[in-house]
Amino acid sequence: MPDTNPAQAPATRSPSASSDNSSSTLGRIAQNSVFERFARTGFIMSGIVHLLIGYIAIRIAFGGGGGAADQSGAMAELAAKPGGTVALWIGVVAFVLMALWRVAEAVLGSASKPDADGTMHQVIDRIKAFSVGVVYFAFALSALGFARGHGKSSGGQNAGLTARVMQHTAGTIALIIGGLIIIAIGGYHVYKGASRNFLDDLEGATSALVRRLGMIGYIAKGLAVAAVGALVILAAIQSKPDKATGLDGAFKTLGAQPYGVVLLVVAGLGIITYGLYSFAMARYVKM
Repeated sequence: MPDTNPAQAPATRSPSASSDNSSSTLGRIAQNSVFERFARTGFIMSGIVHLLIGYIAIRIAFGGGGGAADQSGAMAELAAKPGGTVALWIGVVAFVLMALWRVAEAVLGSASKPDADGTMHQVIDRIKAFSVGVVYFAFALSALGFARGHGKSSGGQNAGLTARVMQHTAGTIALIIGGLIIIAIGGYHVYKGASRNFLDDLEGATSALVRRLGMIGYIAKGLAVAAVGALVILAAIQSKPDKATGLDGAFKTLGAQPYGVVLLVVAGLGIITYGLYSFAMARYVKM
């Protein structure tokens, strides 16, 4: 008669148990103090990038040389400085860890907002976390390219991709929809700044200076992002892919308007303000 003693029966692991263990492991990694410190460095690197973008925009306003007023231009500027390559390699690691943290939030939900689990609000938060994670992975790839000396202009890449997509009617429609989504993202940044909802992302007592930096920075970045979306739609409607050159194109279009110098300086200062606020996020953001 076969032995049916439950104590001697081989243990089996259900798929849900394996999934729970994987989530638990991911959660432990995301909450690891060393991981957290390096991930927070991503905010510092993001701040540096935004400072350089704002500086380039102001330099363009006064006719002070070339350079792209976008992420790739900022990294090219950094690479040309003494110690810039080392900073870019640090940025690669920081951006990757920041991206992994956001992906962990997308999978597990925000550790700082546990009460929202299971609600539609939490679903939206997870989608946003995943989207931000993708952005940081893109930052990491861009930083890697410039650290290795093979960086490329994101504006040129955007225009090339737009040209390929516009070869089909469905692609043009997709571009218009994408442009509207980008405008919506920009609008959300403006709302987040104007309503001061960004304060929900912070922990501890924050100064009035941090609150002002966040409000101005989010509004300025939101307007810049919305302008990028408008250029994407314009490029699709007019069948001119060279207009869809991202943030650099948005800044240069702004500079070509009446009072363009003033507008470009204000926009550059706004992006610099967001960069300064990024430094504050490295200290105060909930993780």
